[in-house]
Amino acid sequence: MIARSRNMSELARRVGMSRDGLYKALSAEGNPTWSTVLKVTSALGLRLTLNSVA
Repeated sequence: MIARSRNMSELARRVGMSRDGLYKALSAEGNPTWSTVLKVTSALGLRLTLNSVA
């Protein structure tokens, strides 16, 4: 996972969450909100794009 290859404490700070909360949200059992996904994506310097399949 990309997030784990980086410093999770720093990523959590950038996202505005606790380190434990971020681990929980990104775990296999986690259920992150759309805003959390977007914040993590942005904090990692990534861009999320959606494309039509039709």
